Formats: sequence, structure tokens, C-alpha cells
Amino acid sequence: MKFHSTSLYPVIVALLVSSYSCSHSNEAPANEKTKSVTSTDTIASTTRKKVVLFFGNSLTAGYGLESNQSFPSLIQAKLDSLGFQYEVINAGVSGETTASGTNRVDWVVERQPVDIFVLELGANDGLRGLPVKETKKNLGIIIDKVRKAHPDVIILLAGMMVPPSMGPEYSSSFNNLFGEVAKEKNVTLLPFFLEHVAGIDSLNLSDGIHPNANGQKIVTENVWNTLKEFIR
Repeated sequence: MKFHSTSLYPVIVALLVSSYSCSHSNEAPANEKTKSVTSTDTIASTTRKKVVLFFGNSLTAGYGLESNQSFPSLIQAKLDSLGFQYEVINAGVSGETTASGTNRVDWVVERQPVDIFVLELGANDGLRGLPVKETKKNLGIIIDKVRKAHPDVIILLAGMMVPPSMGPEYSSSFNNLFGEVAKEKNVTLLPFFLEHVAGIDSLNLSDGIHPNANGQKIVTENVWNTLKEFIR
């Protein structure tokens, strides 16, 4: 029996259409796939908490106190109470100088995103009478490294002072260097970090250097008065 090609044509067409439909039934249109990925990315970017990282020495670490009594912890509590979606990271290490800070900062800033970086270093330099020129240079290096890792970061530099016992010339040069660095590096200067706390026995531990729990509350307000301008 002979089959004419014209009689098979409708059957072949029907089979081809059926096969194509089955093979593509589980695929979403390209524009829908793109829309789905974009939507997911948008949700991820809007749900990530912004990060405030405090990089400093024992004053930031909360030396001699419970962790929840340190000013970074109190800043976190304040942000939470005001409904701001921020995560505070306490990267304070007791005994840190600006020189050791230049070595540690790379490891710290490369581990997580940082939106606001608060630099609190220099007090140990001053108490040890280290050259002001070196302290100034080291602070600049730290700022440059943070900006390289996070170009859009906001940087606050905590101002420090040393007691007059360090000598008038040294004290003057040291106390002025933070304003000079802030101007040269175009960062925000947080006025004297220990304002209304330094030198007051009732607000410091027995060593007369580290703020106690009540002193930390005042330090928190000192920091917040500048930090709040950058909280969104």
C-alpha cells in the first residue's frame, strides 16, 4: 500500500507542535526570570542592616565592664529603641595604638560591609608620649585603608586629649592633631570623646582612665550627638 505525503503532513505537524509544547511547558519567559532575580536582589539589599563599626582601644572595648555597658552596646540599644535597622560592631582592643591599628584594620573591614566607621585611636599613643607625627600618619593610613575597602563609607574620627602632665608643647600638638587629620582626610571630627568624663573620679574606674558604667553613658551621648546626623 502506498502512502501519499500529503496525507501524513497534518499528523507530522501535530506531533511537532505537541513535542515543542511539552519541552517548554516548565520554562518561564525570559522577562519573568529576570524580573524574579531583580526582585530577589532588591529584597536582599533593602533588608540588610546597615553597619556601624567602632574601631578603637580599651575605651571602645569597655575595659573593666560588662559587654552591655560599653558605649557601642549602648549605641546599639539607642538605635534599636528608635527603630533604626543598624548593627553595631565593637572592634575595640585593649592596648591598641595607631600603629597596631594600621595592621589590624584590613582584617576588620574586609570581613563585613561597613556603612559608618568610627575611629577611636590615639589615646595610648599620647599616654606613651609617642611622636605626634607618627600618630597623625597612622590615623591617615587607617582612614585610607577603610575607604579603599568601602568607598562610600562615612568616617567619624574621635578627638582625644592628653593631660597637661605630658608637657605643654606635646599636649598642644597632640590635642590638635585630630582636627588636622579630619580636615586633611575630609572626615567628620567627633569632638573630645571623653568630654565631661575625663578627670572626674566618680565617672571613671579606680585607674582614673577608663570610664565606669555611668561614664560610659555620658560617652554614649557624646558619640550620639555627632553620629545621629548620619543615621538614616
